[in-house]
Amino acid sequence: MAGLLSGLARLFGRGSGAKGYKVAEIYTGMREQAFTLGVSGAGLSQGQSSDQVRGVLMEAGLPEGVVTLLALAEGAVSIYFSNGGGTIGLGEHAGPAQVAREYLAMAKEFVPVCRPSSSHPLPDRGTIRFYVLTAEGVRTGQATESDLVERRSELWPLFYKGQELIEAIRVVDGKLNAEQPGRAAKGDTP
Repeated sequence: MAGLLSGLARLFGRGSGAKGYKVAEIYTGMREQAFTLGVSGAGLSQGQSSDQVRGVLMEAGLPEGVVTLLALAEGAVSIYFSNGGGTIGLGEHAGPAQVAREYLAMAKEFVPVCRPSSSHPLPDRGTIRFYVLTAEGVRTGQATESDLVERRSELWPLFYKGQELIEAIRVVDGKLNAEQPGRAAKGDTP
């Protein structure tokens, strides 16, 4: 489980190898759009409560760059890589959609643990940062990957549910790549 995020970056072949993070403009734009849509509640039905978690970003600071896992209450499920790669539109598939709903429901328990945040810095290498998007704004919490893996951080359940979502995404992505040869080579860049 500990190497799943690192393996994910290698699986998609998006490592930059640079000392500093390579941050593509499209990554920055998609990431900021997620914060804006998540907090505004765009796409939520009128019946959804204002205390609902509207989105979760789990970001991993890897040696190669940053991986952002996104789940929004309106149904979006995506993975972005800081150097511009990624896969979007996975919320329409049953596996990722179900795990994303569970992830969002679980995140509500962690709102009190996370502190309000008006900025959205990328995590340091070896750190996992969570952003929980609510009607009241963005809340954040972080821990080292090793503390999460070893369950020494109170955020570990959120980390493991995020890993479950990544695995559901990998399964769907693998099936799509098998059905559409050349899809991965085109780089599912948003």
